[in-house]
Amino acid sequence: MPRDFMIPWLGLSCVCDRPIPLNVLLGISLKLLSALAFAAMSVVIKVLSADFPTGQMVFCRSAFALLPLLAWLASRNELIDAFRTSNLGGHIRRSAMGVMAMSSGFAALAMMPLADATAIGYASPLIATALAALLLGETVRIYRWSALLVGFCGMIVMMWPYLAAGSNGVPKPGSAAAGALLALAGATFSGFATIEVRRLSQSEKTGAIVFYFSATCAVMSLLTLAFGWRMPDPHQAGLLVLSGILGGIGQILMTMSFRYAPVSVVAPFDYTSLLWALVLGFAIFGDIPAPLVMVGAAMVVAAGLFVLWREHRLGLRARQEREAAPQRTT
Repeated sequence: MPRDFMIPWLGLSCVCDRPIPLNVLLGISLKLLSALAFAAMSVVIKVLSADFPTGQMVFCRSAFALLPLLAWLASRNELIDAFRTSNLGGHIRRSAMGVMAMSSGFAALAMMPLADATAIGYASPLIATALAALLLGETVRIYRWSALLVGFCGMIVMMWPYLAAGSNGVPKPGSAAAGALLALAGATFSGFATIEVRRLSQSEKTGAIVFYFSATCAVMSLLTLAFGWRMPDPHQAGLLVLSGILGGIGQILMTMSFRYAPVSVVAPFDYTSLLWALVLGFAIFGDIPAPLVMVGAAMVVAAGLFVLWREHRLGLRARQEREAAPQRTT
């Protein structure tokens, strides 16, 4: 049976189709590089956001991500699995949520500091956990509900500086307050995408989930062609291609990290993307994050880490019960 690893804050599933020896240090290193690749992609998107509409950037991010992804699948002799599916409707629903998440997130990057947008995006795993309980009937006990409550309070703290700034009325388009709301919308859509991935992972292989996500998002975003797409110059064209390649490489590195080490070990290192965002945002854009945003981010990260730890403990307990069961029946 394949082992299914969920990465809810990215809306992805990594399925190990065969036993793979653990190499914890390598797994952690790959996860750190994955976080760096996604942070670098966000920098490129933020640079391009002043000149290109969101739909065009989503298209390039999705379409050009197929280049490294298909090459990687071909190198593993898994390319054919990328085209096999028994649940096309599920892929379309997942991609629709993914397009909305990317569109909202990319638009937010144009309106607020890189680190702040990244921090608000950390609400996604908490939203996904709550949705799993409400929509999938997954058991979420008092410990995790308490962690979710702390996380959602942290989300309010992160949003407060932006919402307070727009308290005189509805946030204006292009304002930082509107950007914060878009970042939260992106996290929410990502949470819904996670629910679809969990359903897909019951029958679909990793190659199909990855391929149909990028391909379908590219097709969906292509529908915005008539809404202000621009012809890039050579430098801009290179950056648009780079955004997709970085996204694809980040996805590959993330998938590989969960093949070499347990999910409970490497998943917390996803939060290093905030450190990358802080460094890159300050070095390239001169961004200084709002103190309250960092306080709220710490609350959200703590809640997310507790949820991971709790799920790890429950997994160990379930395994011990399974191992002990035959002894009780003999």
